[in-house]
Amino acid sequence: MVSAAELETKLKDKLNTTYCTVQAMDGCPDKYEAFIVSPAFEGLKLLQRQRLVNETLAEEMKQIHAFVFKKTQTPAQYEEWKGANPQ
Repeated sequence: MVSAAELETKLKDKLNTTYCTVQAMDGCPDKYEAFIVSPAFEGLKLLQRQRLVNETLAEEMKQIHAFVFKKTQTPAQYEEWKGANPQ
């Protein structure tokens, strides 16, 4: 079984992410939710971004029941989002 940490590490390495979180959903070890920020998403539409992530995690996806994309943003989009959503 693949862990959230393993998924995060692969995404960070392969997509050169500037921000990336992968968390198990509902305490289930094979359902994940991800928030990914990467310059690799520049010029890509939402579906293209999700396909890029799916291709990157192709082997791991065979072991996952569900993978939800919370956000897939470029660094500029993330900075704008952070400004509108202060924590």
